[in-house]
Amino acid sequence: MFPVIGREGQEVLRRARVVILGCGALGAGQANLLVRAGIGKLRVLDRDYVEESNLQRQTLFDESDAAQRLPKAVAAEKKLRAINADVEVEGVVTDVRAGNIENFISDANLVLDGCDNFETRYLLNDAAIKLNIPWIYGAVVGSYGVTLTVLPGHTACLACLLPQPPGGLGETCDTAGIIGPAVYWVSSIQVAEAMKVLLGRDADLHGSLLGYDIWTNRIERLQAVRDPACRACGARDFVHLRGESPQITSLCGRNSVQIRHVQAREVDLAALERRLAPLGPVRSNAYLLQCCLEDYEITVFPDGRALIKGTQDPAVARSVYARYVGA
Repeated sequence: MFPVIGREGQEVLRRARVVILGCGALGAGQANLLVRAGIGKLRVLDRDYVEESNLQRQTLFDESDAAQRLPKAVAAEKKLRAINADVEVEGVVTDVRAGNIENFISDANLVLDGCDNFETRYLLNDAAIKLNIPWIYGAVVGSYGVTLTVLPGHTACLACLLPQPPGGLGETCDTAGIIGPAVYWVSSIQVAEAMKVLLGRDADLHGSLLGYDIWTNRIERLQAVRDPACRACGARDFVHLRGESPQITSLCGRNSVQIRHVQAREVDLAALERRLAPLGPVRSNAYLLQCCLEDYEITVFPDGRALIKGTQDPAVARSVYARYVGA
């Protein structure tokens, strides 16, 4: 009924393939809106699992998902299929990095940023420019959200406007939290921009680094001018695709550290559960094993990746992993 889209535009959306990288607050909102809009195929990539503290801002999930400790990608796939069975939904539990990002996004018409760190966003920026795939940046902290639409070869990319990650003096989700309405504002703008791109309505894009503080009502617009000397979209120097992501990463707002191996290795979760059960409470499902030992909550995935909750010190996390999971 919306005349700018119409029946023809709806058919275009039905044929579109979209990837969401990260299914936390922003990704959950994006996925919800896209599936209800009748997108054709949606792939959701996420490395984490649902916790009760997520529920005030991650609208796809509920207390049952948190109680089961379901991976967000798995819970999202189930919820999204129930919302619109005509959409092909694929949830992938994975840690996106230099070695696999191109495989995950190469068949997409567009990628939406639902990440929680700049390391992954710069990686996505490099991969999307290399593959000539539009992508839409988004971030939220406290009551403030910001977004940018990137059309490779035509608009400014993330590296044009932010050659380096913002300095360490700003607020983070660890210090300022996040309120739901700010999330919904950013994810709604991202999906609106995504629909415009998919429908070929580039003239309707906002064309800026657009920010809004939903509490103070402050709107900021920085004209997104492409930099001819940009490392990424100018020189096409994709530095983030050349090296592997760090094996140890502190997670925003989680008091947790992620540990992974350069090459995934299969872990027998059943055998690990038998070994750890005498040491403390252990629970597991088809997707992960979780145990509480000493002052730490350890979550292990079948590929050997683990989340160590209770510290942000990489050395401590590495020691806990080696002690209980293996060297």
